[in-house]
Amino acid sequence: MRKTLLATVALVGLAGMASAEGVLNLYNWGNYTSPEMIEKFETETGIDVTITDYDSNDTALAKIEAGGHGFDLVVPSANYVPIYVDKSLLTPLDPSRLANFGNIAPEWSDVPWDPGRTHTVPWQWGTTGVAVNTSVYSGDINTSDIFLNPPAELVGKVNVVPEMNDVMALAIFNAGGEACTEDLDVLRQVRDTLMAAKPSWISMDYGATEKLSNNDWAASVNWNGSTMRARLANPDVAYGYPAEGYPLWMDSVGLLADAQNVDNAYAFLDFILEPENAAMISAFARYANGVAGAEAFMPEDMKTAPEIVIPAEYAEAGTFLPTCPASATQLYTAIWTELQK
Repeated sequence: MRKTLLATVALVGLAGMASAEGVLNLYNWGNYTSPEMIEKFETETGIDVTITDYDSNDTALAKIEAGGHGFDLVVPSANYVPIYVDKSLLTPLDPSRLANFGNIAPEWSDVPWDPGRTHTVPWQWGTTGVAVNTSVYSGDINTSDIFLNPPAELVGKVNVVPEMNDVMALAIFNAGGEACTEDLDVLRQVRDTLMAAKPSWISMDYGATEKLSNNDWAASVNWNGSTMRARLANPDVAYGYPAEGYPLWMDSVGLLADAQNVDNAYAFLDFILEPENAAMISAFARYANGVAGAEAFMPEDMKTAPEIVIPAEYAEAGTFLPTCPASATQLYTAIWTELQK
């Protein structure tokens, strides 16, 4: 009885802390939030921000679904936003509480994964391709064979980021399939290719930026902004756009249905829609954002960076991943689970 009472008191205390004035809890991808931007927000608003990191969309979704997380805002990728909405994990936004809502760039204001931006605002967007240390391998890097059929120079030196949908999409495109395919012949080929390739990998890890910079890895499935950051520290690192096909993505910020600090969350959402503040996010993580006018504040080196400006010959190979039906996701999860054993 006493343990029950103490537990109840502790839970009440935690709830009080979660909803305390001047607090905001952000659940976001690791190494993805500008400390400078957060410091500016805290200084201007008096709100203390706590950031908790995750390494994949699936990790974040599972944590949110489990409840009791204490987070106010989450940053899912485009193909996961409909899942959050369908599961009632996000609360609809009230544009009247966002003075800068009109700053969302026209091309990002009415998107397939969130029509009319009823539940999210843009964070950043980019591509998933391959990063390669060109001092180790000087061949063609614009192919997903870099990790699916690694050249001899890269065997034992390739990392694969643990994001199922991106990796599966790259493998499916390499096999000639389409996003969300349920073609069993294609998926058998994908499964066999991934399983055959795995012994040539060194790891399935999220922390690509530093390990590419430090020459711990010679190649990785990776995101474009992370690869740019690695290149700035190590000029031998280059970014490849798989000609067989590669994912485009946008991460957006949503207000969780069980958020405790709603007013503070709205203050943050409005803050990141200011062009100068959106540019601060991009300057740190090195991805484009979806806020009109941010271009004027962006770092000069991003305006022509090969990781940010998609080469014309590979532009049509990129595609936004749709939200796959549960039947397709079940097939992909089975392959992914086997791959991680």
